Amino acid sequence: MKFNIFEIWILLGLFSIRKKIEDAVLRAETLAPTALELEEARRIKQEEMIREYNLWDDLAKSNEILVGLADSTKVIDALKDLRYKAEEAKLITQLAEMEAINYRLFKQAYNASVDVTKFLDQYEMSKLLSGPQDMEGACVIIRAGSKGIYSELWAERLLSMYIKWAKKQGYRGRVLEKRPSKDGGIKSATVEFESAYAYGYLSGERGVHRMIRTYGNGSVLHETSNACVDVIPLFLETASDLQIDDADLIITTHSTSREEQHRTEPAVSIRHIPTDIDVQSSGERSHFANKTKALNRLKAKLVVIAKEQGVSNVKNIKRDSSIDMWNQETRRYIFHPYKLVQDVKTGIQLPNLQSVLDGNIEPFIGAHISIRQASDVI
Repeated sequence: MKFNIFEIWILLGLFSIRKKIEDAVLRAETLAPTALELEEARRIKQEEMIREYNLWDDLAKSNEILVGLADSTKVIDALKDLRYKAEEAKLITQLAEMEAINYRLFKQAYNASVDVTKFLDQYEMSKLLSGPQDMEGACVIIRAGSKGIYSELWAERLLSMYIKWAKKQGYRGRVLEKRPSKDGGIKSATVEFESAYAYGYLSGERGVHRMIRTYGNGSVLHETSNACVDVIPLFLETASDLQIDDADLIITTHSTSREEQHRTEPAVSIRHIPTDIDVQSSGERSHFANKTKALNRLKAKLVVIAKEQGVSNVKNIKRDSSIDMWNQETRRYIFHPYKLVQDVKTGIQLPNLQSVLDGNIEPFIGAHISIRQASDVI
């Protein structure tokens, strides 16, 4: 039986797809039963704590237990759904082969296997996240560098990258504040991801993201555009109970215009005098709401810095260069003469620049989480 080149390519493609489906099914069959057993044991333990614990004695502790129980229940339901999808993919693949290779069925099985792989990747990564704020949502703040329009266009590109990443994860990204520049691009933007583990995933994105073009024409010219990304926890259930002295704060109010809606917003800026940290909020409808939001952002940022510096009290935070995100280079995006993305923190390099800008940043996220876990063990 002879095949033409087109048929050979189709068969090779189907073989590759089938291999991916089989790998996903095997992975689910190997991991899901154990994971389900562990999560159910965890839920039983949490239910016992609720029965034995007086929920009114300590509301903060009670809330922690209830949130954990809700999380366990959600994960158990997802793992059961995962087993169903793995069985579905396996069965459909067998049917596709019986019907002399049914391409529609193969596509259906492949889509189910993609869902299986995606969930297992997220589940395994979430088990590596053990930091006190890792389970929280994330507030991502992007600021353009000082090189005018090019940095502003680059900042807008980064905003798009994170929105696309969130969409692929099934997260809801809410752009609260966006300062457009006159000639295109943005001066700054703030987006909140109200999904569990968003902070744990994105914390490694903090720092300077640099777009580079290099031209060699007798002499080498490096054209760079910078944008800074800051990531702070977005507390999903309860705000931080951190207490800050009013005397340590400078609070200013000003109005920002939102041209597309022809209205002004009561923006609030708060500077923490001991650390010189500035935070802002302008996305809420009232001065009080923006003040509350800005104060929560300041508390979240101070909690993170205190942990990084190994101090238990924010009063002991050292005012040094590590606080400034502009002093930390995170990633280089090389556009010319070749296309490459270099992650400075992890050493990971990816040649598919466009794929990264389309939101496929999981390799960097996974590498950063692994490095964090290794350093915690040491």
